Amino acid sequence: MPLLARLAFAPRGMANPLFAARAAVSARGLALIAVVAALSIPVTGLSATPPGAVAQEYDLKAAFLFNFAQFVEWPTDAFDEASTPITIGVLGDDPFGASLDALVSGETIRSRRLLVRRYRSVEQVHACHILFVSSSEASQLDHIARALAHRSILTVGETKNFAAHAGIIGFELAKRRLRLQINPAAAAAARLTISSKLLRQARIVKPSGRRE
Repeated sequence: MPLLARLAFAPRGMANPLFAARAAVSARGLALIAVVAALSIPVTGLSATPPGAVAQEYDLKAAFLFNFAQFVEWPTDAFDEASTPITIGVLGDDPFGASLDALVSGETIRSRRLLVRRYRSVEQVHACHILFVSSSEASQLDHIARALAHRSILTVGETKNFAAHAGIIGFELAKRRLRLQINPAAAAAARLTISSKLLRQARIVKPSGRRE
């Protein structure tokens, strides 16, 4: 079993997949994407899932959010200046706790530092580049899609068919594995370029609803 896979399933408090991700990202980010995409996650339903398994699921999702910044290009006008950081936002209930902050702390991508912000409503989302839409916002997806239309924000969600309905990248749990769905048309509408290396790790979906 690859080292990263072993770390990902070590008991919490021992080796941590977040810090394995930090160690891997500079040298082999693509390998991380490939390995994490293939990892089996013991999740069959939140009510039946041990708390440690849920925590590991969100550690892996945090690692993905971190790595998306490597495999997505934003238009120059998405940043006010050369030193503007890449902002990873969490909209709604935060399932990551301190894990996401710990993962990006002190890291830079393309000479930009990374920071994390939390938002209670989409109206608070201003300077943001990657936005994780929590499952707590499931009833607001149409509103969120309209509010963010034509903005260069990589929207990432975990609700069913998120990428096809309202966003760009969706996490899905299929046969106990964490997989990606990517909507290239939605990415193009947001003027984002997603690396073919990342696209090859995902299931490509087409929009089923309008982003106006």
